Order: sequence, then structure tokens, then C-alpha cells
Amino acid sequence: MNGPEPRPRRSEWHGAALGVLATVFACNLLGRGSGETYTVFLKPLEREFGWSRSQLTGVYSLYLLVGGFLAPFVGTLFDRVGPRAVYATGLAAIAAAFLLGSVLTNLLEYYLYAGAMIGVGVALVGMVPASGLLMRWYQTRLSAAIGLAFAAAGLGTLLFVPVTQVLISHLDWRTTYRVLGFALLAFVPLMLFGLPWHMFAAGHPEYRRRIRDRPHGEGWTLAAALRTPTYWGLCAMFFFTSVGMFSVMPQAVVYLIDAGFAPVAAASAYGVIGMLSVATLAGIGFVAARFGYRRTVTASFVGSGLGMTAMLTLSFYPVAWLLVVYVVVFGACQGARGPIISAICTTKFAGPRVATIYGTMYAMNSIGAAIGSATGGLLHDMTDGYVAVFAFALTALACAATPMWVVRELREFR
Repeated sequence: MNGPEPRPRRSEWHGAALGVLATVFACNLLGRGSGETYTVFLKPLEREFGWSRSQLTGVYSLYLLVGGFLAPFVGTLFDRVGPRAVYATGLAAIAAAFLLGSVLTNLLEYYLYAGAMIGVGVALVGMVPASGLLMRWYQTRLSAAIGLAFAAAGLGTLLFVPVTQVLISHLDWRTTYRVLGFALLAFVPLMLFGLPWHMFAAGHPEYRRRIRDRPHGEGWTLAAALRTPTYWGLCAMFFFTSVGMFSVMPQAVVYLIDAGFAPVAAASAYGVIGMLSVATLAGIGFVAARFGYRRTVTASFVGSGLGMTAMLTLSFYPVAWLLVVYVVVFGACQGARGPIISAICTTKFAGPRVATIYGTMYAMNSIGAAIGSATGGLLHDMTDGYVAVFAFALTALACAATPMWVVRELREFR
């Protein structure tokens, strides 16, 4: 008969929990940050190859679609092969995409490298595997941990986009691709050999005890979740939020340049928006606890709409103070919805299959972003301007806010 399982030291638990959070944060930062550099390459590629805006935004749409369609399967892969292989493969795919992108010669190659390969890489190091790890180590503070993981994406944008713009300004776009590729490749050995993945994957002792003692078959399944209005309301919020935001965001830097701002100033403004979203993501859980989910989400949508309106006005009045209004208001509201949607999903559908349920829901976020990005580029080319783009974006945000008011469980969620 086996003796009692040795009780791990509390300091080891705390150290492992912090290590998991730091790893998730770093991988989200590297993955999403490098993916968002796409917007800085628009102008150089337009000049060299003569590709239209809709052709270029189509690449970003492919990147988002690939990530979205992979999201439901990443959780299963995570469970079967473990976090070491998933994270190392993801970073290697992104690094390879940048290195191959430095020698591209046609649009098909650009779609393959900057679209498909980066989409695969970001999905493998993104929020779905992050939720799979965090839920094993954070029970009472899971929403805060998820908020910090989301915040990494904004911080990645803050770091990568301006740095990439500076590199392109001093080097060229091909050399910049190589620099980014080798920088990301340097992290792959760390993912393979430098982290205690066995401990990370095992989870907190309380998590392991709960899984061991849980009756067989207990908890939500995807099929059961699909029968609830809460699931579809959260999917709609993810989808329409991404449609609205990404119809504008991929063109933000080039839009500001077209409005008369210097390239570095435009890229820096985009980066500051990412910085502000980091602060929002870090504190949105406390705000929602104080004012309620519905009020917080609604206020964030109103703020995003006001920020977009200020951005559109820059086309007619390109003044510095209006740029500041756009950056502050839009940036403060940009990341407010993701952690709240994720926290509601995690709380409502808590159980051993929550990562699978969340993966299908998160797919709607990526699919909406892909549709928004493609539609924004198409509307720009069709109208030779941005008014239709912003009208489309504002309509989508209004649709995204609706479920918090019409779905009873979401309206009353605490």
C-alpha cells in the first residue's frame, strides 16, 4: 500500500505559479507583439511591390483566420503533447515566418509567411494554451491572471511596433524581418530546455486534488454550453468587438501617416495605445467588481466609439491635441472586453473542459478580427477613403454591446 503523497513546500507552489504566469506573459508578448508588426510593413511593401491595400490587409485576415480556426484544437494538442512542445513549436513557427519573409518575392509567399505561418505560431503561444496553464495554478485569482495574460499583447504592441518602425527607417524591411526572426529564434532553446515544464503542467496541488477527487463525467461539456444563451452571447461579443476594432486597427499607422503625421510618430501613437491597454487589462477586473460587468463593458464600448470618432476627425483636422484624445480614449478602452468575457466564460463553464469551451469561443474573436480587417481594407479601396471604414466599425461595436443588455444571464451576471 502506498504511503501518503509528500506535501510540497508552499514556497515551491508560489514559485511555480509565478513562473507559469511569467512564461504565459512572455509568450503572449512575443507572439502577439511580433504579429502586430504587420501594420508597419504596409508602406514599404506597397512601395516595392505595388500591392493594393485590400491585398495587404487580406494577409492580416489570413493570419487571424488561421489562429481562429486553430483555437478549438490547440487546447486538445496542449493536453496531449504538453506545454513544452506547444510553446516551442509556436515560437519556432513565428521565427521561421520572419526569416522566410525577408526573401519573399510575390504575394503568395507573403500570404504563406506573414499570414498562415504567423497565424499558426501565435495560436500556439496565445490565450488558449495560456488559459490551460493558468487554470491549473490560479483558482481564486484566475480572472486577474487572465487579465495579465491579455495585457501582454498590449505590451508586445508597445515594444514591437515602434522598434520595428525604427529598424525599417534605419535599415530596410528585409533586414528588419531577419533581425526579428533571429531574435525570436533565440527563445526557442529556452522553451525546450530552460523551464520546469513537468511542474508547470502538473498544476497546483489543490488543482490536482480536485481533479483526482472529481466524480467521473462531472462538469460542463461543449455540447451543454452550446445550448445556453450565455455561450452565444459571449461569442457574439467576441466576434463583433473584433470586427469593429480590427476594421480600423491594421490600418492605424498608415492612416495617421496619410493624415500628415510622421511615420515614427504614427507608430509611437500605436504603441502608446498598446501601453494604455496594458494598464486597462491589469485593472479592469477591479473596475468590473466595483461597477459591475454590464456597466464596465458598456462604458468601454462608448469609449472605443468616441476614440474612433476622434481618429476619423484627424483626416480633416490633423492637430496634435486631437491625436492625444484619440490615443488616450481609444487606448484606455481597447482591451477592456477580453478579460471580462474570459472571466465570465471561466466562471460560468468551470470544469475540466473549460479550455475546450473557451477555445471555441476565442475562435470567434479571431474570425471576427479577420473579417473586420479584410472588410476595412476593401472599404478603403472601394471608397478611396476611411469614412465608410469607421461607419462599419462603429456599427459592429454597437452590435457587440447588445448581448450584455438582452441576454438575461449576462445582464444579471455578478
